[in-house]
Amino acid sequence: MNQMLAMRVFRCIVEAQGFSAAAQRLDTTHSSVSRQLQQLESALGVRLINRNTRRMSLTAAGERYYTACVDILDRVEAASRAAIQEQERPSGLLRISAPLVIGTLELARWLPAFQQRYPDIQVDLSCSDPLVDLVAEGVDVALRICGPLADSSLVARLLSVSPMVLVAAPAYVLKHGLPRKIAELNEHRLLTYASATQWTMVSEEGESMAWDCASSFNTDTITALHACALAGGGIAAFTLATVQDDLLVGRLVRILPDYTLGSRHYYALYPHARNLPAKVRVFVDYMAEYYRDKS
Repeated sequence: MNQMLAMRVFRCIVEAQGFSAAAQRLDTTHSSVSRQLQQLESALGVRLINRNTRRMSLTAAGERYYTACVDILDRVEAASRAAIQEQERPSGLLRISAPLVIGTLELARWLPAFQQRYPDIQVDLSCSDPLVDLVAEGVDVALRICGPLADSSLVARLLSVSPMVLVAAPAYVLKHGLPRKIAELNEHRLLTYASATQWTMVSEEGESMAWDCASSFNTDTITALHACALAGGGIAAFTLATVQDDLLVGRLVRILPDYTLGSRHYYALYPHARNLPAKVRVFVDYMAEYYRDKS
């Protein structure tokens, strides 16, 4: 027996004040309505309705059960409506996981405009470089910057591919000069991330050359690397998306602009594509739009 169906039939019998009227409302037969009630009473072990050929009335147990049915069915209907609305209207808590570089250097550029566009979405942002278990941690979507993504059980949407560029502060260039060739980097202070010992320099023609870099400063956080570069500490490598604003306003300048250090892929990762909540869909679309303009 489908208990929810039987409860709906019982409620309809009471509110329609009869089996035939209930059958008509439910677009079924009198016998089907009667059978549902019999199965419900049998499962409960109690009579809910006293009936004869001319009239029906609720028993005391039936009155109590009817009140409970109305409460339960209304709650179920309200929950269903809320779920449908959340699917159709971007709202609710959106849990995002992002690398530190996005949380510290890029977030201020896109988050205010996103929340202004979707004021019913509340953002819970967690910043860490290792990829978390989205399902176990209850994360809706993760942003990641990496090379081409390996096969994964997650759904991955490529947002942008951003070249890695060498930059330095104008004050550093003024003091130490501007390198014109790769070999001249040996004469400069180099700032590296995650104990990098080699940079792969890629020309505009696509030719690549591995170059050993002697680091003057190494750090495990992009934030510290960025701060050191802005302070005139030396030459560092970032994605163009990360330092684009710095370059536009002159806080940083390109070094060896005819070369890049390859590129990094910006991805949005989420557990499932089927029945994707509206809050996740609009966020991923927004990030794709934002980073498309930064490519």
